[in-house]
Amino acid sequence: MANTKKIEDKAERKKVKRASRKKAAPKAKRTTPRGSSKKKVKKLVRGQSKR
Repeated sequence: MANTKKIEDKAERKKVKRASRKKAAPKAKRTTPRGSSKKKVKKLVRGQSKR
């Protein structure tokens, strides 16, 4: 992504960012599902705090 810190005008900054996004190589597909490394929470009795 282009460095847009120094561009004050919002519209100009947006234009530059969009152009650089188009030029960037597409990201690879995910190898693992999203959130797969999150700790899974077992279903407990209703009303009990789970986390």
